[in-house]
Formats: sequence, C-alpha cells, structure tokens
Amino acid sequence: MVDLQKRPEPAATAAAATEMRASDADRDRIADILREALAEGRLTADEHAERVEGVLAAKTVGELDVFIRDLPAAHRRTHAPLPPAEGAPLPADPDDNVVAVFSSAVRKGRWRPGRRVHAYAVFGSVEIDLSEALFEYRQVVIRAVSVFGHVDVRVPENVSLRGTGGGVLGSFEVDHLDAEDPEAPVVRLDGWAVLGSIEGRARRGKLIADILDRVHRVMADKGLRRRPER
Repeated sequence: MVDLQKRPEPAATAAAATEMRASDADRDRIADILREALAEGRLTADEHAERVEGVLAAKTVGELDVFIRDLPAAHRRTHAPLPPAEGAPLPADPDDNVVAVFSSAVRKGRWRPGRRVHAYAVFGSVEIDLSEALFEYRQVVIRAVSVFGHVDVRVPENVSLRGTGGGVLGSFEVDHLDAEDPEAPVVRLDGWAVLGSIEGRARRGKLIADILDRVHRVMADKGLRRRPER
C-alpha cells in the first residue's frame, strides 16, 4: 500500500524554523550569549556592540543565529528558558563547596554559581558574592554552616533573596528581597550559626544588567550625536 500522506523533509522543517519571526525572548537569549562571550574574552567590545545592534534589528530566528554561530555557547544552550525557580529538583551533591577552616575563602567576580552551593566557616570567614555572577539557573540555594566563623552572602539588588535558618549563641540575618521581574533569579540562603554569624544582603548599586536596555540607550546616544546640525 502506498502511503499518500506527505511528510515534511527534515531540511524543510529546519528551514521553516529559521524563517520564523523572532520574539523578544529570542533576542534576549542571543543577547545573553553575546554578553557571556564578551565576559569570557571571546568578543571584543566593538564586536559585541556590533552584534547586539544586529540582534535588535533581526526579524527572524535564522537572522539571530548568525550572530552566535562561531560561539561555543550556541551549541550548549537551547531556546528553552532558564529552569523554573520553584519545584525544580536540586542535585544530591553540591555543585560547589566553599570551605574556610582557620582561614578565609571567597567566590566573587564573573563566576557561574550552580544550583546548590555549600559554605562552611569554622574559625574562618567565607564570602560569596553574586553581584557580578552569571546566573545559569533560576534558583540558587546556598547551604551555610558557621562555627566560630562568618559567612557573608551578597546578591544583586534586582534578584529575589530568601533565608531560612537560625543561630545558637550566634546570628542568622537575611534581608529578604522581592524582585520586580517575576523571571529574575531566586537566591535562597539556608543555614545555622553556632557561636558565629551568617548574613545575606543585597550589594547596593549592583544589578543584573539588562543588556538590551543598555544597548538601546547607547544607540539612542549615537543617533543624537550623528544627527546633522541644522
């Protein structure tokens, strides 16, 4: 029996996907990849600005993909959004351990926190600074234990911050934050302080940069400077 039902060829299906109109979420995804490539040194500042300007002008998904074809992140990441903040299973083992025993340990700068980070301060101090971190997950859980030590966690102002824990002859203090953006990452700090302290606060003036807004402002400034005088 002859199958008269026509099935689309894979090549035709892929071509149709690239011709789809790009959404704001598609542009945001590409802009995030370009931002990471700039932070990693894969793109110069001029190359980054030129590509982001092209992203803003792109009309289809295929036009967007052109700007990241030569970047490894394009092959690791898909069109799916970040994992949801609530209900996502956490790994059984921590993605990162930060330990200070009669010493100090620091995580800061342009680093990628995993979904679960453990911090231990025993007669020492631990600093976990997420103010410039590259968030790959919607939720980051930090489990902290302080014994005669100090654990200090800092986050950007525009993420959500939650805390659950306590102290035994010590202090556990978390300044809760509620991000205006419902899609913003959520950082949860859980822990116990025994004759020690655990603190979680926002680092004032530090934000997760909205690269598209920044580029819009730059383009607007360029337009004003290029406008001929009458």
